[in-house]
Amino acid sequence: MVAITASMVAELRGKTDAPMMECKKALTEAEGNMEKAEELLRVKLGSKAGKAAARITAEGVVVNCVEGDVGALLEVNCETDFVTKNDSFLALANAAAALIVKHNPADVAALGELPFAQDGFGPTLEDVRKGLIGKIGENMTFRRFKRFATGAKLATYLHGTRIGVVVEFEGDEVAAKDVAMHVAAMKPVSLSSAEVPAELVARERSVATAKAAEDAAVATAAGKPVQSAEIVAKRIEGGVQKFLKEVSLFNQNFVKNDKQTVEQMLKAVNTTVKGFTLYVVGEGIEKKVDDFAAEVAAQVAAAKQAA
Repeated sequence: MVAITASMVAELRGKTDAPMMECKKALTEAEGNMEKAEELLRVKLGSKAGKAAARITAEGVVVNCVEGDVGALLEVNCETDFVTKNDSFLALANAAAALIVKHNPADVAALGELPFAQDGFGPTLEDVRKGLIGKIGENMTFRRFKRFATGAKLATYLHGTRIGVVVEFEGDEVAAKDVAMHVAAMKPVSLSSAEVPAELVARERSVATAKAAEDAAVATAAGKPVQSAEIVAKRIEGGVQKFLKEVSLFNQNFVKNDKQTVEQMLKAVNTTVKGFTLYVVGEGIEKKVDDFAAEVAAQVAAAKQAA
């Protein structure tokens, strides 16, 4: 049986805002699998679980660079928020974005091989990165980037240094900029409902099905009528369709006018959005959770042993 630690419970609670004991129960049932535990909490607690799931703990910056109809969006990670304000770190990130636009590297490794010098380090971008690690005393990495060169116009938006968006469009630049801001705020996963990844749809349907089964069990235990299979199926499908509208850009209510959808707003100004890319710093990265008490105990033990 997998041991459920206090740090695991704290991590799940931080992601879901669910009560501590519920987090522990979910982790125990999921045998320590964090993703499965999140699903179990969503089934049991509904929308109360998951409202904090978008919290990101890894540090770094998102930067962009656009020259004409060619652009780049880049995420550069570091260990602490303090370094994200360091001038040398920011100069490195912005220079790397410009190099992506100019040279079109195939991947992060190829990006590192491009010629570049800064702060006395070089002759490649990778050499500068390594040099700054030694100078600043903190690890930093180029995590991911995307280059845009399809011929479409580009609208960009940075929310501070943690969220970056590039929208590929034809038409009105103001509307496209508004869409970029909307994407940063609402974080859609696709342009339309039909383009939502199948695995996300399957997961949502699974959660809705499990939630319906949980509700039926509660009703049975309380001696209340249980809904027919047909009604339950319609309920599940309705929940899935609601989810699809909530996560697809064109179906979302426009943040600057919730009386119309993004699609309706774009049609009104004769503008077409062909695609968008959203980067959130640290998205998908599990930040190390230090056990301070254990660390202190280990240091004390080491000091005694040395004495």
